[in-house]
Amino acid sequence: MVPGVDPLVHTARWRVRSYEIDQNGHVNNAVYLNYAEALTVEHAEAAGYGRAWTEAHGGAWVIRRHEIEYLRPARLGDELDLEVRVELVRGVRGIRLTTISRVSDGLPATRVRSEWVWVRLSDGRPTRVPAELVEIAASATAATLARSERDGRRT
Repeated sequence: MVPGVDPLVHTARWRVRSYEIDQNGHVNNAVYLNYAEALTVEHAEAAGYGRAWTEAHGGAWVIRRHEIEYLRPARLGDELDLEVRVELVRGVRGIRLTTISRVSDGLPATRVRSEWVWVRLSDGRPTRVPAELVEIAASATAATLARSERDGRRT
């Protein structure tokens, strides 16, 4: 873990670029997945849990599922605030929530819930997440599980 870097939450500000726009004049839906994944990688690297760390621990994160909630459009030139938050790390899984908001009015444009699976590099099979990551995310995991139980959702 890198001192001074929050291992559970990371933020950034990006501007929408011309090649990210679709025929309707707003950010293409698939681009939000690129944003979420790029922000996650940026966060992992900044916190000291990026590619070198995962390889040293014999594993890697792979995407299992994305759930995207489109709330309002972002357009060419808009500045966006992005936040990724670790919500759960247990067993073989990790869940992150990325919120993408327009700076101009502070309103969220999109939320992306991403489920990741930790796999062994040797054979690509799912395996338990290293204990260090489980411990770091213990409070976030507990809060997410409590929220899911209260709301009657499966996590």
